[in-house]
Amino acid sequence: MGPLPRTVELFYDVLSPYSWLGFEILCRYQNIWNINLQLRPSLITGIMKDSGNKPPGLLPRKGLYMANDLKLLRHHLQIPIHFPKDFLSVMLEKVLHQESSKRSPASGCLCPTGSLSAMRFLTAVNLEHPEMLEKASRELWMRVWSRNEDITEPQSILAAAEKAGMSAEQAQGLLEKIATPKVKNQLKETTEAACRYGAFGLPITVAHVDGQTHMLFGSDRMELLAHLLGEKWMGPIPPAVNARL
Repeated sequence: MGPLPRTVELFYDVLSPYSWLGFEILCRYQNIWNINLQLRPSLITGIMKDSGNKPPGLLPRKGLYMANDLKLLRHHLQIPIHFPKDFLSVMLEKVLHQESSKRSPASGCLCPTGSLSAMRFLTAVNLEHPEMLEKASRELWMRVWSRNEDITEPQSILAAAEKAGMSAEQAQGLLEKIATPKVKNQLKETTEAACRYGAFGLPITVAHVDGQTHMLFGSDRMELLAHLLGEKWMGPIPPAVNARL
C-alpha cells in the first residue's frame, strides 16, 4: 500500500484569470501526482478587503502588463483565455459593487454584481454535487475570460451550469439556494479560511505535507509545489494529458 495522498487546496474566484490558469494546471496533475485536490470557491473581494490589497487592473501599468501576460500564457498553457473587452469595468465590479445587489422580479432571487452570485452558486454545487464543481467552475471562467460573456445574471449562471452537464432542473435548484444562510455562510467561511492562510489575492494553493502547511500565491508556483510534494514537475502540460478545452 502506497503513501496516502497529500491534500492540496485551491482557493479561487472565477473573476480571477490567474485562478483559472492554476486551476487547469492542478486539474491536469490531479491524477498524476499523489494528491487529493480540493477546490475551494472563495470571494476575492473579501480577501482584498481583509488584506488591504487592490486588483492589478486598477493600476494602469499593471493592467497593461497583465493583458500582455495573459496573451502569452494563453499559448504557453493552452488555455483559451482572452482579456475582456471592458476590463476596467470587470475589475471595478469586483471592488466597488460586489456588496450591492438587485432583485430580479422574474425569478425573485438575488442577483449581485461581480462574482458573488457565481461564487455562491459554485459553493452550492460543492455542497450538494461536488462531482460537478470542476466542470461548472470551468464553464463560468469560459464565459467571462474566454467568450466575454456575463456571469452575473441568473440565466447566465444557468447556461454555464447546463453546459457543464447539469440538467435544467438541477441547475435551477442550486441557483435557488444561493441566497440561503447555509450557502452564504459556507462561502464566507471558505474566504475567511483563505485569509487565515495569509491570502492577499487569488489564487492560493495550500499544500498539507508531513504535518506542515504551505501557502503558495499565484498560478506560477506549481514547480515549487511539486518540490514540496516530492512529485515530478513535467511542465504545465504533462505528457498524456489532453489540454484542449
